[in-house]
Amino acid sequence: MSKHPIAHIEFSSNDPKESGKFYADLFCWKIEENEEMKYVSFETETDRGGGFNDTSDENTNPGDILPYVGTDDIDASLARAEELGGKTLMPKMEIPTVGWFAVFSDPTGNKVGLYTSMES
Repeated sequence: MSKHPIAHIEFSSNDPKESGKFYADLFCWKIEENEEMKYVSFETETDRGGGFNDTSDENTNPGDILPYVGTDDIDASLARAEELGGKTLMPKMEIPTVGWFAVFSDPTGNKVGLYTSMES
């Protein structure tokens, strides 16, 4: 059985730049801004990271947190989630030069992302 670590986590924010600055100052996280995508990413000293998405994006509210779980096979993971009563919210999509992701909800409504790196 493959491992399924938390690979990425996203915080919804009314102001991703301000959130990035706050956590950079608080935890010394490395912050990168992508103006085109309105996204601010962070990396911790353990190379784990995530980002701050703008609440104007689809299905986000301030304070929402979306964990991404690493998987070797997004399609199989989505199919299994649906077999267990989950629902695909966003099908597998490519993140150019980075990898692929998808989002599902569990039977109780929790949203969870799936992620596969191009380096895997």
